[in-house]
Amino acid sequence: MAHTKNFQKVWVLSTFLIIATLMLSGCGTQKKMYRVGILAGMAAFAPAVDGFKSKMAELGYVEGQNISYDIQSTDVDVETYKSVSQKFVADKVDLILSFPTEASVEAKAAAQGTDIPVVFIFAFTDIEELDLIDSIREPGGNMTGVRYPSSEIASKRLEILLQLAPDAKRVFVPYLNGYPSTPYQLDIIRQQAASKDIELIEFGTTSPQELQAELESFVTPDGIGIDAILMLAEPLVNNPEFYSLLGKFSYDHQIPIGGGPMSIEGQYRSIFGIRPDSRSAGEQGALLVDKIFNGTPAGTLPVITPDNYFQIDTQAAQQLGVTVPESLQKMADEVTR
Repeated sequence: MAHTKNFQKVWVLSTFLIIATLMLSGCGTQKKMYRVGILAGMAAFAPAVDGFKSKMAELGYVEGQNISYDIQSTDVDVETYKSVSQKFVADKVDLILSFPTEASVEAKAAAQGTDIPVVFIFAFTDIEELDLIDSIREPGGNMTGVRYPSSEIASKRLEILLQLAPDAKRVFVPYLNGYPSTPYQLDIIRQQAASKDIELIEFGTTSPQELQAELESFVTPDGIGIDAILMLAEPLVNNPEFYSLLGKFSYDHQIPIGGGPMSIEGQYRSIFGIRPDSRSAGEQGALLVDKIFNGTPAGTLPVITPDNYFQIDTQAAQQLGVTVPESLQKMADEVTR
């Protein structure tokens, strides 16, 4: 009888311990609610946010259950970048996702001295003055991300433009004055152009009126003073007002244009575009964030260099009197016919 009572006591105690262990285990596996501040600082890259959230969901981060997003959208405005970044830090978010370059610089500055990691999308990492990262392999600090390989892209854009316009000798290169990545892109394409005896007509501005006047100056009784228009990786060509001026001039005078956006607001389609895909870059950023949330320090995660997305519009080429080589069409990720 005593033996039976002892057995019952042991059984009750064991059952209690098992239940307690399961309860504690359940508490321990309860997922944290992560809060991510997203500084979406350029409308042209907005699909990166959709790509990021979609991939995060695939990785098990369900919005409203174990993750929340504070998305602050603005266009190129350094003061807004600064105030939004400071707000994220004050709100003690778990991570800041930022784009483009200037927004990421401000996010890094705001998060300095905190344990808040910053993951950038499409930042220029080849500009030493910005001091954004230590290196691509070891970014350092509490920062990593997906870079925008601007110099490499500028070189590839000029290469393709010259294949499409093999007789071009004078190439117009407009850009926004003061944009930090432009000098590096110009250095690359100057060397490239010189080796092919091509003259670059470089023009920096902040005014649509100045751009219009410069374009009009090319029209002379002897013909048009430029043979092609190259768009760099910078904000001017992503602005509808500037883009429409370039597009109209291109179509009015049958001047090949290419490199940047294929079109803005449906106006004046470019012959070709080559740049990383924003949505894919957002997905790659999510992979980095997942590693950070699982304990890997951001600064030890190598910066990702995305693949380029190459588009050709044969209809635009035809309208501008350009023949697209079959070899280029085979290289393209997307061909509009």
